[in-house]
Amino acid sequence: MSEGAQVVSALVVVACLAVGFWVMAKYEPDPKDSPPASCSRSDDDVPLSKPVSGVQLCEALNRPDLPVLLGTPNDRALGAYSNEATSSDKQDVMPTDPEATVQLEGYSVKLTEAEDIKLSDLTDSEYLTFKSGERRTVLGHPAFLYSGQTIGIVFKDGKGSSGSGGISRNLLVAKDPKDGGGLYEISIWRQDDLPPDGTALRRLAEQVLPTVPGWPAG
Repeated sequence: MSEGAQVVSALVVVACLAVGFWVMAKYEPDPKDSPPASCSRSDDDVPLSKPVSGVQLCEALNRPDLPVLLGTPNDRALGAYSNEATSSDKQDVMPTDPEATVQLEGYSVKLTEAEDIKLSDLTDSEYLTFKSGERRTVLGHPAFLYSGQTIGIVFKDGKGSSGSGGISRNLLVAKDPKDGGGLYEISIWRQDDLPPDGTALRRLAEQVLPTVPGWPAG
């Protein structure tokens, strides 16, 4: 799989997560009766020799002021989850990159670390596969902002069907100011399918990324 294809595949992950969290939110107990979300790890995860673990990403993302950074101060976290790797006996199935997701009442937020990809490795044609993509600079690091499409689920007469969901906003940020290798991706999408706030995404990146272990100081 090429570097560009790996990044494009992140949209599929975002879409799948959006479906799962939408269903969970429908049957989740009243969050006011629940304790604050804490980071959990899948029972199927296996440890990897990665610079950053999924749990560490989750701890950086699941911060008390997350609703404030998203512009929804009255929002409440329903769950926080991390993924370190995917176990498989199949030879062609590769482990996933470390990732974490926090689901709030109104928003879902996902943070992923990719170790072997550079923004500069993405060709112009691959950049164009992202709708409304824009090259940016975040915290002095090269970045790329783009929009994606989630998948929606509709239940009627006891049956479920899938279709186009809401819009996700996604920000790729190089780990190194000189784009020497590796990047983080932060994605946000709303539970009500309204367009998410791109300004909130940048604000979130500027506060969360410096707290991730290994982020260059200064």
